[in-house]
Amino acid sequence: MKTVLSAIIVSVVAFLSMTGASWAQRKAEPGTFDYYVLSLSWSPTHCAKNQGDADPDQCGVERKFGFIVHGLWPQYSNGGYPATCTRDRTVPRAVVDATMPVMPSVGLIVHQWTKHGTCSGLPVTDYFAQVRKAFAKVKIPEALQAPKSDLSIPATQVERLFVQANPGLEPESVALICAKRDVAEVRLCLNKDLSFMPCGAKVVDRCRRDALLTAAP
Repeated sequence: MKTVLSAIIVSVVAFLSMTGASWAQRKAEPGTFDYYVLSLSWSPTHCAKNQGDADPDQCGVERKFGFIVHGLWPQYSNGGYPATCTRDRTVPRAVVDATMPVMPSVGLIVHQWTKHGTCSGLPVTDYFAQVRKAFAKVKIPEALQAPKSDLSIPATQVERLFVQANPGLEPESVALICAKRDVAEVRLCLNKDLSFMPCGAKVVDRCRRDALLTAAP
């Protein structure tokens, strides 16, 4: 009886392992996703958080970036996302140069291609063209276009300003991410044609009530 039971258990485990593997493989297929999240990083918060280890292209003394592109991420509607769908880490120099004005870090560009871009189903040149197109579609509110020493805006107001500045953008399409009480990212949910859409599961606000967007020192 024990032998039969053991055999059944082994068979079930093997089946579940095969099912899990095939599921993971299916989910990691390039181009198989439901929508994009465009993540805009508030550069002052990023640079303050990573002092001593920040990319000088983004955080050097003369760099005064506001919102930059952190990434354009393929997502699943029910939560989660595909990642590292191929082993390709090659981003041509011309693509890097064209993307640096909106994503000012070579390391970030390569990382975003490897982890997220390879799952888009697009060639590297087309993926970063999509990144730039997505960023160009979004109007950064005038009050948030550059860090100023006296800048201090509640997180709830940041969301409201983005909605007001972008026709068709609804609160359900925006999620704010904070590092402690500092606004770090604004995430916008986009269809594959880059039109605004409600965010799927797990793309939600992650900020304290007292969170602020500032020109972090």
